[in-house]
Amino acid sequence: MKRKLRMGMVGGGLDAFIGAVHRKAASLDGSIELVCGAFSSSPEKSRATGEALGVHPHRSYGSYAEMFRKEKNLPGDMRMDFVSIVTPNHVHFAPARLALQSGFHVVLDKPMTLNLREARKLQQLANQSKLLVALTHTYTGYPLVKEARNLIASGKLGSIRKVYTEYTQGWLTSALEQSGNKQASWRTDPRRSGAGGATGDIGTHAANLAEYMTGSRITSICAQLNKIVKGRKLDDDAAMLLAFDNSASGILVATQVAAGEENNLNIRIYGDLGGLEWRQEEPNTLILKWPDRPQEYYRAGFEYLSPAARSNTRVPSGHPEGYIEAFANIYQNFAKAVRAHKPGKVVSGEWEFPSIMEGVRGMAFIEAAVKSSRAKQKWISIPIAIGTKA
Repeated sequence: MKRKLRMGMVGGGLDAFIGAVHRKAASLDGSIELVCGAFSSSPEKSRATGEALGVHPHRSYGSYAEMFRKEKNLPGDMRMDFVSIVTPNHVHFAPARLALQSGFHVVLDKPMTLNLREARKLQQLANQSKLLVALTHTYTGYPLVKEARNLIASGKLGSIRKVYTEYTQGWLTSALEQSGNKQASWRTDPRRSGAGGATGDIGTHAANLAEYMTGSRITSICAQLNKIVKGRKLDDDAAMLLAFDNSASGILVATQVAAGEENNLNIRIYGDLGGLEWRQEEPNTLILKWPDRPQEYYRAGFEYLSPAARSNTRVPSGHPEGYIEAFANIYQNFAKAVRAHKPGKVVSGEWEFPSIMEGVRGMAFIEAAVKSSRAKQKWISIPIAIGTKA
């Protein structure tokens, strides 16, 4: 398949932040093109968005159901290859389910669904259809995150003992949702966001990063979820203890009321031989720490990095890559898998991107954190096997 992959989109209207990010990331490497979309629940807004994006008027649809029905009936050299779903959490499951039922691969924003029940249903359908589902856990796309994963897997740090993962923001320090802010409004609404506020929005990123880098699974959680801003319906602050399947312990902090913070996602991991540290706001540097020699600073773009890090880097050292590029790495690895996909055959392991398995684990993490925070019995288990193929 030498042509560009054809992408459809659900959501992502002109006033939506994340839709524009997805479109930029998908198009960055010139192998994916946007050909159709149901960009809004309002047919008028959907058509206006399609016109602004240069989508053919006949392929700017009034609903996602109409889009899947009509795209499925187009000739093979015209119809979309996959759909990117960039709606609020409560509008993830239904379009993803219909896309898979209609024969289309899916890219989904995280958290994957509104609740764990929906996530498991979607996983079952994906397994049955043998179609590909990618989850945009963006931070796994950074080259030096992949380098950290490789170093830990190779035993460079020895046996992992301790994990500190933290995501601090300050944008919800006040009751922004009461001022008409669209992003704040849906993210603090349990009907649209789900059971977790900060826990679901950014805590899932911190948990996913810990599992991705270490190669270990979180097996249980002891959590305290707080609603700091008066009148807020979902948690805006969370702290929890973590237990991993390799006997390591961890601490996770996720807060959106840390005044002055932007997107301060950082992680520190320690083994019996050494440790490492990575910060999303300085993503092109990875710090290695040793008990008997000076710290080492790994930088993106150098030949000494692992193949996984180098293959997800586009520019030479000293030319920083960031959020859009990390996002694009997920799209490009997903696109490679779609190109190699054959009906009835599962492509796995060859190209790396967060899948539906990570999506199910993310929903289990949210459910366990909420349950732990409410319960007298504080430690709540997450089965190691959850998220694996049924």
